[in-house]
Amino acid sequence: MKTINRWLASALVAVGAGCAFNPATKSPDLVLMSEGKEISIGKEMHEKLIESTPIYQDPILTAYVNHVGQKVAAASDRPDLKYHFTIIDSQDINAFALPGGYVYINRGLLTYLHSEAEMAAVLAHEIGHITARHAVRQKTAATGASVASVLSVLVTGSGVVGDVANLYSTAAVKGYGREMELEADRFGAQYMFNAGYDPQAMINVIGLLKDQETFARRRARIEGKKPQTYHGVFSTHPRNDLRLQEVVKAAGTLPEDNKETKVAYYREKTDGLVYGDNSRQSNKNRFNHKRLGFSLLFPDGWTVANQRSSIVGSAPDSSATITIKVAKRDGNQPADMALREEYDLRKLEQGEKLQQYQLVGHTGKFPNLEKEAPDPDRVAVIYYGSRQFMLEGKVTNSGSQDKEALEKYDTMFLTSIRSFRPLRKTDIVEKDIRRLRYVKANEKTTFSSLAKHMEIGEYAEEQLRLLNGYYPRGEPQPGEWIKIVR
Repeated sequence: MKTINRWLASALVAVGAGCAFNPATKSPDLVLMSEGKEISIGKEMHEKLIESTPIYQDPILTAYVNHVGQKVAAASDRPDLKYHFTIIDSQDINAFALPGGYVYINRGLLTYLHSEAEMAAVLAHEIGHITARHAVRQKTAATGASVASVLSVLVTGSGVVGDVANLYSTAAVKGYGREMELEADRFGAQYMFNAGYDPQAMINVIGLLKDQETFARRRARIEGKKPQTYHGVFSTHPRNDLRLQEVVKAAGTLPEDNKETKVAYYREKTDGLVYGDNSRQSNKNRFNHKRLGFSLLFPDGWTVANQRSSIVGSAPDSSATITIKVAKRDGNQPADMALREEYDLRKLEQGEKLQQYQLVGHTGKFPNLEKEAPDPDRVAVIYYGSRQFMLEGKVTNSGSQDKEALEKYDTMFLTSIRSFRPLRKTDIVEKDIRRLRYVKANEKTTFSSLAKHMEIGEYAEEQLRLLNGYYPRGEPQPGEWIKIVR
């Protein structure tokens, strides 16, 4: 009994040793991870992310985002941490952070912001997640839901981290829950104030994001689709969030003559920012990815979304998808083995080697006995240089599961898979790229008239209103700077 008590006492001391003082919350946390480990996790995840995610290649804008981010970070509770700021080349409206000082903001979000202060608000919120160690605290809470599990980790020496991509990415990208998000707001608002930015800009950003949600729901109703739930930055807040207003007010009020918003400077730095999809499609159905250097033909009428970790083509009626994922190639591993390892399969049906455009790979169908609902119907891997491209064809509509329909979809999947090839110079058509521009409105300027001259889809007027903060109604005043796309 004495031996057991001595062991338990030693284990509890070990638990106590895991309690670190959090510089942001000013209170002890049960965190089973050193700052060095936190930084190494972030570095590993960052390297994985930039390997498979397009980064926006604009050195001037990148330097600008980094300058503002570093200014806010220097005014934070962890100023000695090395911070990294990256622009993701995605039209999705989002920002997120990874452990250890890694902050990301999507090009699509920068398009809709109106000032440097609003950009600082987004970056400050993400810095707040880092200074409060939310990724570490959340995983520690999950791992240490009971004393027994905490002791198990400490006594056995088993890794707290494990597979970093699985542990942290979902929370980092989709949010940490209402309380942690509000905590990040509180820290972010204080860091903005410390850096000289108006914390009120944080509420302005909430407004423009809520306008995006309203439009998305309206569009879904019109098109008869299920509205997608927004999980991005500030997603936990209602439009008139009293708790957020209290947080912003508590940060402090700057004198009017010492309050930085920098509208004109932000306008200067974002003029020419790419708008919408940046995949450079040379024709209606061929998808070209300049950074990864490949081209693929999707079925007629399909839409393509360049997402954070994959590229997804969807049928017009949402009955099927083709997903492309990229990873580092595992040496000289045979392509068919790479497929079986990826999907944990003993064998593939209708397996066949792929040899196309001097590339090799393998494709096959999921066995009926092993297939579950979330699994794809046809899969393929294609080796291209040091990378392997995984392609998944999946029928998502339960009403399209009869044999004839499945064979039709499989033919479409195979056609796309076999169209995969290296990108050619002739594939890139620079004039197809649409960019954000600023012009001054005059007495005759209306969003309706502007929309008629811009090729930005059937919701052109709504998009212009969202870009300029006039959704759902209102018109620009003569002499006002407004955003257009051309």
